[in-house]
Amino acid sequence: MCTHEKLPDRSELLKTTLTRFVIAVIFSIAFAYIESAVVVYLRTIFHPDGFTFPLTSFGMTPLWERLLLTEIGREAATIVLILTGAWLFGRNLQQRFAYFLTIFAVWDIFYYIWLKVLIGWPVSIMDWDILFLIPITWAGPLLAPVLVSITLVLFAIVILYRDSCARPIRASRIEWLGFIAAAVVVVVSFCIAGRHITEPNFQSHFYWPVFALGHISAIALFVKCLLKSKSRTY
Repeated sequence: MCTHEKLPDRSELLKTTLTRFVIAVIFSIAFAYIESAVVVYLRTIFHPDGFTFPLTSFGMTPLWERLLLTEIGREAATIVLILTGAWLFGRNLQQRFAYFLTIFAVWDIFYYIWLKVLIGWPVSIMDWDILFLIPITWAGPLLAPVLVSITLVLFAIVILYRDSCARPIRASRIEWLGFIAAAVVVVVSFCIAGRHITEPNFQSHFYWPVFALGHISAIALFVKCLLKSKSRTY
């Protein structure tokens, strides 16, 4: 005799997804605290006179070089942890991608919130920060990465909701290439700024039009994929 396991209905799937999403957000907030605490220590070591832009250039002694390599390794480990968390939270490839966006974005936003709590920085959303060191230095005003993170969270919520309703968002290879190109443009805008963080006119090297081109292109592509998939049921 064949028995058929009862499939969960849509409300159950939505409830499960919401629970997983909330847990992922809690995980990201706690992870952000760990990240911000480490940065508090790093600023004490590397910038004892205060973390301000333009940054003071310093000689690369063996100790500083070792600490810099350790920091690069920590950043790589951070990405691995985010990927691992996303894999465990998601039940399929699309969900895992959405949870990667969620964890990365919430972690990024709360990293700055925790720094504000711990050391009173940033003073303004337009304060500059070093964002990443792989493969070269990324830098820019905080508003830019925060805008990206807010966008990624919204993308993730839509993806997870649609997946729970059995109406996943589909993207063609060309559209995926478009997303990759948009992301590269955004990263390039940060990397260009990162090359000038010790110069008095550092602010003039973050090109908002370049950043906006990549950011708006990604949003437009996502909306296109959403509208294309809206009437489909799988």
